[in-house]
Amino acid sequence: MSEPKETKAHIDYEDLREWIVKAQALGEVKTVKGANLQEDVGLAAEAVLRAENGPCVIFDDIEGCAPGFRILLNMFAGKRKNMTLGFPDHFSKWELSDGFRQAFLKDQKTIPHRIVDDGPVFQNVMMGDAVDVTKFPAPVWHEGDGGPYIGTGTYSITMDPEEKWLNAGAYRAQVHDRKTVGIAIAKGHHGYLHQEKYIKRGEPMPVAMVLGGDPLAFFYGGIEAPYGVFELDIVGGMRGKPVDMVRGKLTGLPFPAHAEIVLEGFVHAEKTVMEGPFGEWSGHYAGGSRMRHVLDIGAIYHRNDPIVVGVPPMGAGPDEMARYRAVMRSAIIKENMTKAGVPGVQQVWCHEVGAARMFHSVSIKQAYPGHAVQAAAIAAQCGGSAYASKYVVVTDEDVDVTNLDNLLWAMLTRTDPKESIQFLSGAWDSSVDPALTPEKRAAGDFTHSVALINACRPYHWRDKFPRSNSPSPELMRRAREKYGWLLES
Repeated sequence: MSEPKETKAHIDYEDLREWIVKAQALGEVKTVKGANLQEDVGLAAEAVLRAENGPCVIFDDIEGCAPGFRILLNMFAGKRKNMTLGFPDHFSKWELSDGFRQAFLKDQKTIPHRIVDDGPVFQNVMMGDAVDVTKFPAPVWHEGDGGPYIGTGTYSITMDPEEKWLNAGAYRAQVHDRKTVGIAIAKGHHGYLHQEKYIKRGEPMPVAMVLGGDPLAFFYGGIEAPYGVFELDIVGGMRGKPVDMVRGKLTGLPFPAHAEIVLEGFVHAEKTVMEGPFGEWSGHYAGGSRMRHVLDIGAIYHRNDPIVVGVPPMGAGPDEMARYRAVMRSAIIKENMTKAGVPGVQQVWCHEVGAARMFHSVSIKQAYPGHAVQAAAIAAQCGGSAYASKYVVVTDEDVDVTNLDNLLWAMLTRTDPKESIQFLSGAWDSSVDPALTPEKRAAGDFTHSVALINACRPYHWRDKFPRSNSPSPELMRRAREKYGWLLES
């Protein structure tokens, strides 16, 4: 269960438009015409984003928008999720995750981006009085949202003003007016660290906000990359060649030459606007409405017939955001644990029902007393998991931890609650956690406890623990091959 048979990956698309052609070849793209932004696009998101095999949807001829201005929804589902990461379409989600780890994380390579003079993103340029972000489609994603959000499938490029390294982080953007969008950066994230440095220096922070483009770049904007490492250089390493980037005409920041839409401007410490509420990944409006910094847009660049990528969090169960983060974050945590010296790690899975953040599971082959506790503690607080992690369950290697039923069965039958659960205090939490008390929220204390659940057979008498009657993976494979047809309609 621990290693996929194949680990070679081949990513053979360069940008979003080439990706769409490949997704269409899989028969997984549908087009909707004439939708409105106030309700229809959000309704479609509710209908398709929770389904593991839902289609990719392209909205065209959108009410109130110029012809050709489009929205793309639901990249990471069906067979195309495997295609997106460069793996065969028959891989299970676990094989996809561990294949990603072996191909791209075990010996992670970065290739520095390459600056070029021109690219399709410069086909249309708005500057000065011509800047108008309201020309682009920005849906109201959830019925209780405080306004339209153009930035859900987005990432923003910033530069550390002192150390000069670049970061690409996924921070949502609400449309406020023609020249202003929100930029909601959570405390502790790399973009926030950059912003704090600019504020201390008394300088505005330059930003290039990318609203559509290469799926890999967006995915890496939403997961954990090492401090000081530019996510687009990681993407270059995945492809084996540098990402071509152009420099913004206002800030000089680089952004992909094949991006669909880029907003360029500055974040000023003294300028805030009431933002939200927005339906969060936790499934609640926990962040509420509050004053947040904004991006003052000085220039907009876009391709002909531009495509806005929408990846709204739906909450209350699995969605597209949880699916891609589950695959990638599970791989990152397993690699973090392995490099931290935890032996015998078989599987790691960040469960989609917890937005791939709150509920993590690990299977190990126990080797010594305390092995399970060590695994749980590191799985809870390593770089890939520390933010908003709440529950970590560690169990034996016979359990498929990607299967929630199998995991809960092991947890229920192999634990004594009083003896098997330990707690960490003061761990890093998210401001969108609805369980944060009003007092902690008012004090800016975004911390919580984390439960470490040892669901392994007790090490000291594991040989006496009753034998499981659950089938081995090999037996299950044979059962599916021989009698799976009985389940077919």
